[in-house]
Amino acid sequence: MKILHTSDWHIGRTLYAKKRYAEFEAFLTWLVETIEREGVNALLIAGDVFDTGTPSNRAQELYYEFLARVARSAFCRHIVITAGNHDSPTFLDAPRKILRALHVHVIGLAAGPESLEEEVLTLLDGDGVPELLVCAVPYLRDRDIRTSEAGETLEDKQRKMLEGVRSHYAGVCGLAERKRQELGETLPVVGMGHLFAAGGQTVTGDGVRELYVGSLAEVGSDIFPDTLDYVALGHLHVPQKVHGSDYRRYSGSPLPMGFGEARQEKIVCLVEFSGRQAEVRTLPVPVFQRLEHVEGDWEGIAGRLKRLEEEKSEVWLEVEYNGTEVIGDLRQRLDEIVSGNGLEILCIKNNQVREHALNSQFAGETLDSLDVDKVFERRLDAEGNLSGEQRQELMATYREIVQIVEEQDVQKE
Repeated sequence: MKILHTSDWHIGRTLYAKKRYAEFEAFLTWLVETIEREGVNALLIAGDVFDTGTPSNRAQELYYEFLARVARSAFCRHIVITAGNHDSPTFLDAPRKILRALHVHVIGLAAGPESLEEEVLTLLDGDGVPELLVCAVPYLRDRDIRTSEAGETLEDKQRKMLEGVRSHYAGVCGLAERKRQELGETLPVVGMGHLFAAGGQTVTGDGVRELYVGSLAEVGSDIFPDTLDYVALGHLHVPQKVHGSDYRRYSGSPLPMGFGEARQEKIVCLVEFSGRQAEVRTLPVPVFQRLEHVEGDWEGIAGRLKRLEEEKSEVWLEVEYNGTEVIGDLRQRLDEIVSGNGLEILCIKNNQVREHALNSQFAGETLDSLDVDKVFERRLDAEGNLSGEQRQELMATYREIVQIVEEQDVQKE
C-alpha cells in the first residue's frame, strides 16, 4: 500500500499581484505523473487546497481537472482531501457526493461529537478488501471545539480550545482503533490534520496564519496517539518532522509561497506500508518558477542582476536596497537592467528611503507588505506605553475578532 502525502497547494495565490496559474498547472501535471510512476494507491491532501474561500474559476478548473486525471489512474484508488484554514469547508463539501463516485473523499466541515465516525474512512483495495483506515480531521475552527461563556478569561479560552482539539482527535482515533480491531490487527491507520504542532518551523513571508488565539497556535504533538502509524499534516510550509519522528510529518507547500521560501527544497512524502510498518521517502518537487531575493547596495544588486542576465535565467525578483547612497530613481535604474531579458522584478524595497523618512517609525511599509496581524501590531507599537500583558491580551482579542469575521464570511458563502 503506497500513499502520497501533500498539502498547502494554495491554488490561486498571487505573489505581489502576479498570477501563478502556470506554476500550479505544472505542479499538478508533475503530481499526476509522479502518482503513475510511483504506483501510488492513495493521495492524501492535508488542507489549504485553495488560497481563499472563494477561489477563481481558473483555480477551480485546475482542481477539478486534476481530480479527473487522477481518477483515471491505473494505480490511485483513493483521494482524501481535508479542509485547511484558507479553505471554505462548505465550498469543498458541496460536490462531495458526486466526487465520492470517483473515490474522492472530501472532509470540509468538522464532524460534531455525535458523528465523529464521518471522519473515519475505510479505504478498500481493488477486491473490496479494507487496506487503510484514515482519520481525516480537517482544520478545527474555534466554534468546532469550544463553546463561549460569559466572563471567560484568555487562559480559560486557551485551555478549552486545547481540550477541544485533544478531545476531537481522541474521539476520532479511538473510533479508528476500534474499527481496526474489527477488520484486522495489521491494517494501518493514518491520521490527518491541519494545525500548528509545537516546535514547528516557519519562515518570514510564508503566509502561515495563526490558527487559534494566543499560545494555542501551537498544540502538543501528544494529541496524536501511538495507534496512528503515520500522521499527514498541513499548515506549515517548511517540510519537517514533528519532534524528529519519521512518521509525524509536514509535507510543506509544493510551491514557494513567498520569497522567504525561495531557497527551500519543496517535497511530497511517499509512504509505503508493509502491514503497519511505514517506510517514508521524500520526493523533491521541481522548481517551476525560480524566485530570488536580491539584497545589498547598488553595486551588489546591479552585479547580481547582470550575472542572472548572463545566465539567461528566467527569474522573478524581490529587490531590497540597503545602501547609504540616496537613489531617487531606483525603479528606473532597475528597469533598465532587466528590460528585454528573462528577469522580472515583482517588488522593490528601498530601506534607505525608509531610514531617512520623517514622522513614521515604520515608513516604507505598505499594506501590501503586511498581513492582518502585522497591521494591528503596528497600531500597538504606536501606543508605546502598553505592558507586555496588555499587549498580549489586546492581540489575542484582535485575533479572535478576525477569526469570527472570517467564519461569518464562510457561513455566507
